[in-house]
Amino acid sequence: MALLVLGDAFFVVVPGEIAVTALGALSISSGAPPLWAVIAVAAAAAACGDLLCYSIGRWAGIERWRWIRSARVVRARTWAHGRLQSGTAVVLFTARFIPFARLAVNLVAGATRVPLPRYAALVAVAATGWAAYQAAVGALFAAILPGGPIVAILVSVVTAIVIGALIDLLIRRRDRARAGYRSPARRD
Repeated sequence: MALLVLGDAFFVVVPGEIAVTALGALSISSGAPPLWAVIAVAAAAAACGDLLCYSIGRWAGIERWRWIRSARVVRARTWAHGRLQSGTAVVLFTARFIPFARLAVNLVAGATRVPLPRYAALVAVAATGWAAYQAAVGALFAAILPGGPIVAILVSVVTAIVIGALIDLLIRRRDRARAGYRSPARRD
């Protein structure tokens, strides 16, 4: 799980959230591993991944690679930069739950030299909240569903995927609504 969560910081297709949710369900339905250990390991791995992305952003900047200049990542970077200037804590907590935003925020935070002590403390809190939430989703379904760990894991993983898809849908709708409110350019 730790490797998946760590890898998820760099490669958004890695199922870190799903691993935490599944182990949260397994923890409650079978008693092992302990739920506190799932949360602690997931939080540590998430924080390490975020700090490594921060370090890469600080060392390499944010224009070096072609993939980071893609339209989706540029939008995320622009959002991250603007938000980091006005409220680092809100951005880090929000981005923790949005894969491309999380990557962009961490790279931009490093590239723009957000002070490391403040950044690291906020990342630790955000990663712990994220890990607790992901594990709690699995634990909740394991506690209320009969059928043992396999049923709890399957239902909690499907639920985590649905929640993620709903969040993505809401973000896309919000972005389209915001784009619709912009006034059209004047033509003379």
